[in-house]
Amino acid sequence: MLRNYRDLTAWQKACQVCLDVYRISRKLPASEKYGLPSQMRRAAVSVPSNIAEGYSRSSTGDYIRGLRIAYASNSELETQVMLARDLCYLSADDADKLLISVQEVERILKALTKSLARIQAGP
Repeated sequence: MLRNYRDLTAWQKACQVCLDVYRISRKLPASEKYGLPSQMRRAAVSVPSNIAEGYSRSSTGDYIRGLRIAYASNSELETQVMLARDLCYLSADDADKLLISVQEVERILKALTKSLARIQAGP
């Protein structure tokens, strides 16, 4: 039984990705300090934040909306990680590990959104 948003697997995994992004983004060049690392961190923070906000809203529709925003931020993050890899700012190994986690969050968000949409639609 879920007591609050912190019990959600989606939120837990998204928080772990966020922590990983903060650790890995430290490896990016200092000249990018206000560029790609900053964008990656904002996108990463947005994912669990919007999961939590959506869960805490008063309606299933608001919850789904929060999950969709989280999904969009997760997609942004995926793109930014690929760019950092392609620019050789991140090693292929670091990028691949992060991308696997980001894609796992994507699958969880898709499944959760789909499940809530079915509930909202009713029988």
